[in-house]
Amino acid sequence: MFDPQMELFSTLLAAAVQEPDSEAVWHAAQQARGPCQVEDLDVSAALESRDAVVLAVILEQWSSGKRLSPEHDREVLKRAMKAFRKSLKVTRLDAESSLGVGPMSSGRHSGIVGMRPPDRYPPAVWEELARQGRLVAGKFGVYELPAEAGN
Repeated sequence: MFDPQMELFSTLLAAAVQEPDSEAVWHAAQQARGPCQVEDLDVSAALESRDAVVLAVILEQWSSGKRLSPEHDREVLKRAMKAFRKSLKVTRLDAESSLGVGPMSSGRHSGIVGMRPPDRYPPAVWEELARQGRLVAGKFGVYELPAEAGN
């Protein structure tokens, strides 16, 4: 079931492009258009006519930056980045609080630079953030902030 608070609308459209004969996929994409408040006339027309070719072109334009991605997707990515940064900060603070056991310790800094992202967002969200360069994907599902983001 599509959760508009956590998932990207573009992933539904990509599924429709990959499975153009699937009635369920097209229905899910059309149903998600309302809660996601997608007002792009080209997307609406392509969904109504079930035109996978036009949707593929729109998805390519979104990924290349030639066309502004839907407001819904931008909001989901923004919330996901905020959740990642907050989780990373809490993880670092937790590690730093246990590094020096005594009250007179030197208070060393944590060496944690990456972590597994919060599970409440699907993997497609984290992959998109990595594709955009806002996160760096590592091994075993670990992501980290880019060097210029002030680790």
